[in-house]
Amino acid sequence: MNKLHMVTFVLVIVGGINWLLLGLFGWEIGSLFGGMDVMISRVIYVLVGLSAIYELATHKSRCRECDAIQGKTGVSSSGM
Repeated sequence: MNKLHMVTFVLVIVGGINWLLLGLFGWEIGSLFGGMDVMISRVIYVLVGLSAIYELATHKSRCRECDAIQGKTGVSSSGM
């Protein structure tokens, strides 16, 4: 696993935990840093969002399960 993938994966997990905390308790991770008015909170949210886009764009080329499904169905990677 390369370093960029590992960092983006961790940030996507942080984003998921943030949504869980928001849904269950109405509390956000950004509150730890002073809320959305503080620049560091906004930077964290932007990084989490960019990480999700990166993971979405590169997931298929890294996922063993996707490779296994393609092998079973005979779908080539260039077919999508």
